Amino acid sequence: LNITGKPTVLINGASWSPAAGTTITWSKDTVYYLQGFVFVDSAVTLTIQAGTVIQGKSGTGSNASALVIARGGKIEANGTATEPIVFTYDGDNGGVDADLAAKNNRGQWGGLIILGNASLNSNPGETAVEGIPTSETRGLYGGNNDADNSGTLRYVSIRHGGTNIGADNEI
Repeated sequence: LNITGKPTVLINGASWSPAAGTTITWSKDTVYYLQGFVFVDSAVTLTIQAGTVIQGKSGTGSNASALVIARGGKIEANGTATEPIVFTYDGDNGGVDADLAAKNNRGQWGGLIILGNASLNSNPGETAVEGIPTSETRGLYGGNNDADNSGTLRYVSIRHGGTNIGADNEI
């Protein structure tokens, strides 16, 4: 990871709420630090430039963090082979033994969750994703639009995800 000297922007899930109909762009010149559940709501598009680093605050339970693309929201994350987009936790500095670090640091943060609007093979036709409290309606997936498009991921590395937010309730 090349984060040395780059400014950091805190994205606090409790207060980050772009207006419907907007496109937000995250630049490769900035490291984005996610705190809590950061939702890309319906009718919002998050565009992430190639080479961007996104770090989620490590933690479990109510201290967990994740980037959640809600139904109707979109992510356009188009990295390249030479400039991948990296989602990781705040303790990942891309050290020399990244493979060993990956094996020893599982579940440091929630990760990236994309919730679509296509039909499900279960009843009811929508379900709350595990890891997000059922009281959070933006954590629902499923619906009746089999042509739903939640965006694009190309050359994206998602590291150290899968934190536990409660007993038998992982992201």
